[in-house]
Amino acid sequence: MLPTERISYSAIPDRPKLSLPDGKRMGVWIIVNIEEWDPRATMPRTVLTPPAGGSPSPDIPNWAWHEYGNRVGFWRLLKSIDEIGVKAVLAINGTAVQSYAPISRAALDRGWEFMGHGFTQKNMQKVEDERADIVATTKAIQDFTGKRPRGWLGPGLTETWETPDILVEEGYEYVCDWVLDDQPVRLKTRTSPIVNVPYTQECNDVAMMLIQHHQAGEYFQRGWDQFQQIYEDAEDQARIMALVVHPYIMGAPHRARYFRDLIRRIAAFEDVAFMTGEEIFDWYADVCPL
Repeated sequence: MLPTERISYSAIPDRPKLSLPDGKRMGVWIIVNIEEWDPRATMPRTVLTPPAGGSPSPDIPNWAWHEYGNRVGFWRLLKSIDEIGVKAVLAINGTAVQSYAPISRAALDRGWEFMGHGFTQKNMQKVEDERADIVATTKAIQDFTGKRPRGWLGPGLTETWETPDILVEEGYEYVCDWVLDDQPVRLKTRTSPIVNVPYTQECNDVAMMLIQHHQAGEYFQRGWDQFQQIYEDAEDQARIMALVVHPYIMGAPHRARYFRDLIRRIAAFEDVAFMTGEEIFDWYADVCPL
């Protein structure tokens, strides 16, 4: 199906009013992306251009740049999230569940939600067998946590023409790849619908730091600006905001404080609920049943 066949246009002012539980005005969810980069492959992102050009293998500087995030950066982010006492969502490659088992264990011990993020960090359009990739990711998470993941985030938000269909058929209830709304929406599939939970491209550290090359403080300023606007919008219609971080980016020493400062400031609002993806899904499915 074309995107326009999966979802019809809907103007947010024309929708029935949505209200969050307990009088909360808006929901915020934090997504921490844990990825495993294959040192035998071309690095999907780079911080240092090889002096002679090309795509060297092994690419130690750029592989190590990412690896720093999982060895050190994640634990900085974890400390900040622990400080405000909320549960985040771990979007994790299936292979990374065991490769970075201490990260998985820390998230599990805190009751974080695990979300499927591809079996490896590879564009879903380049995966040899998409269904097998999704099944393997599901199994890796279920084997470690004892619970099937309910949500899916494609690596780099990538999908094939069939991804939503396969996700539903493999038991997934929500996806985050369709960054087109401030509320959950339903997407048609060839069987039953799947819910898209609001994610973000622009309040995402990949976009800000690696593509647009902003200074570290941009994460705080843009996140705060986005929060203030969505908070205002949510006066009479509940909204959802996502905050996305990767340990090798916002877990770097010169950036970590800006993530910490942003979530501290948001946590001071008593009428804002920090939620997980499955909590957002359950709320939406309850107030907007099929």
